[in-house]
Amino acid sequence: MSTPSGAQTSTHLRHRRLPNGLRAFSHRDYRIFWATQLFSLTGTWLQSLAQSWLVLTLTDSPLLLGITGMLQFGPTLVLGIPAGVIVDRYPKRRLLMVTQGMIGVITSVLAILVATDRVELWQIWTAALLFGIVNAFDMPARQAFVTDMVGVDDTLNAVALNSALFNTSRVVGPAIAGILLSTLGAAPCFAINAITYFPVVIGLGLMHTTGAPTRAYDGSSVLHRLAEGFAQVRSSPVVRLTIMLVGFISIFSLNFTIWVPLLARNDLEIGPGGFGVMMSALGSGALIGALLLAFTGKSPSMRKMLTMAFLLGVMLIVLGIAAAEHLPIAIALIAIAGVGFCMTTTMATANSTVQTSTPQPLRGRVMSIYMTVFAGSTPIGAFIAGVASDALGAPMAVILGGVMAIATALTLVVLAKRSGAMATPIGLPRVQGVS
Repeated sequence: MSTPSGAQTSTHLRHRRLPNGLRAFSHRDYRIFWATQLFSLTGTWLQSLAQSWLVLTLTDSPLLLGITGMLQFGPTLVLGIPAGVIVDRYPKRRLLMVTQGMIGVITSVLAILVATDRVELWQIWTAALLFGIVNAFDMPARQAFVTDMVGVDDTLNAVALNSALFNTSRVVGPAIAGILLSTLGAAPCFAINAITYFPVVIGLGLMHTTGAPTRAYDGSSVLHRLAEGFAQVRSSPVVRLTIMLVGFISIFSLNFTIWVPLLARNDLEIGPGGFGVMMSALGSGALIGALLLAFTGKSPSMRKMLTMAFLLGVMLIVLGIAAAEHLPIAIALIAIAGVGFCMTTTMATANSTVQTSTPQPLRGRVMSIYMTVFAGSTPIGAFIAGVASDALGAPMAVILGGVMAIATALTLVVLAKRSGAMATPIGLPRVQGVS
């Protein structure tokens, strides 16, 4: 009869002292990661809202607003998958220190331009493009680093707590941004975000987890290593269908940085303060969904994920109708909170499904494919949302986004049943012969 190691016993005892929904916090490095990201993500939301409102103020064009999103997320389409090879080859903590530091520098330059009233659209677009290039490497490294910090057993809980973190900032950030935009303008939003990157880099430096590859680099070509990542996706119906869901939902149903400022400004007529309130309502619903998943989710479920994607479409249709028919603002706020709830439970489950279904030596490459589809779909979606909102109005664009979410969920239910993915237990497979 085997006995647990000292580390396993220590982790087990720490788990017993924590509520089940907080068990990922038993890992020291994850606590540091979570705490520093709270400030950084709040600052990111401040800048995101300020940037959308600034572009709309400078141009009065939904299409140009959509192009801004396309530039910020477009590089992931080109660089995201090759970035996975880098993530699997080098220590993730060191890579994250570089990428987070670079984003901090870019943000600081943009903050100075806004504060000195010298900012122009081309400068915002340049900064957005640079953000996109760096994020192509930062996002898969950050996602794959989570499992390195907490282990496979606590990955779903950690991803859910990450979603709770993200959506706490989605509540707080827009609320603060709405106040600042209404009183002091966009400059403080950019400046605060620039400052928040300092504790992130310091926190990464204090961590013990390196996120180093489990195998030494064997000299195989980049194409060979990329092919291994794609082969893993093709061989797993669960991973393949989950990434398909993420792609379609991201393109058609998650374009809030385009839709919400247009709804607030043109249809609901509630101004920048109301814009902040709407984004906070979206975040409130998402936070509730993340916490519910953290405290009740034991393992990812394909059935629950597709059900929540279906409900996401329903709530988007309700939101679009509320704006089109000028119903009371309370209805729109309830609808967008419902959108947030369904969005978070869908996407957090998708993220943990891919991570826990992929062996560690391939996780960076598979997560880079996941993040390329997720973030790389955003520029396509932003462009489509901008064009649709310009031609049909934002309410109809939102309704169409809801219809596409429902159609995607129903189609994937059929495919999941045919492939057996609906009944396949989601967990870590054993794969041999990978680099």
